[in-house]
Amino acid sequence: MSTAQKTLLLIGATSDIGHATAQAFAGAGWTILLAARNPEGAQRNRDDIAARSGAEVSTHRLDVLDTEGFEGFIDGLPALPDAVVCVVGEMGDQQQAQGDLAHAAKVIRTNFEGPALLLGALAERFLRRGHGTIVGVSSVAGDRGRGSNYVYGAAKAGFTAFLSGLRNRLAPTGVQVITVKPGFVRTRMTEGMKLPPLLTAEPGEVGAAILAAVSSQKGDVLYVRKLWRPVMMAIGAIPEPIFKKLRL
Repeated sequence: MSTAQKTLLLIGATSDIGHATAQAFAGAGWTILLAARNPEGAQRNRDDIAARSGAEVSTHRLDVLDTEGFEGFIDGLPALPDAVVCVVGEMGDQQQAQGDLAHAAKVIRTNFEGPALLLGALAERFLRRGHGTIVGVSSVAGDRGRGSNYVYGAAKAGFTAFLSGLRNRLAPTGVQVITVKPGFVRTRMTEGMKLPPLLTAEPGEVGAAILAAVSSQKGDVLYVRKLWRPVMMAIGAIPEPIFKKLRL
């Protein structure tokens, strides 16, 4: 894919993965639209990316929970992007979510409802135009529910299923849909956690993998660290009676 005149919409621009992904695309010559709920954080990243790459970068306010505002947000963009990458996510607190329905709802809406509806709206625009690439960053947590984070995992499972169905529907068209599962990533969200080195990616690694997938227009489901694929296949194959006895 030629990068001439190519524009990326990055949803979740203040996250570490979002910043790194936007930087990777900017370095490859793309024009960048940074969308985030926090204008100040988005502006800081805009300034950094523009200074490092010399690319054209703009910021756009978006609250992924404000689903009624999605059509207006898309209409207000300077141009319909060639590709959109959604990295929005919120781990939340599983213990709190078990008794606090408002907190559980926020986790589910942030990880599933908002991103799915927004990407669905963009997909319709891409379909009418005849081309475009949609990238949704999901999680290996959605591959099988675990007691330690099943509210977050269930939301990501829903997002993964949505992307799969969208990809299946749009396969005959010029619109590509890619699901990215980074696994553990060394970010502010995982700061202080003991992470397995072989299964832990850096934000820049995730950004580079997404850029490569979009540029090649190949691939449907991307595990950033390839080891995650057999690991999750093995976890998925554990019989339920045994799985219930595990503390994962």
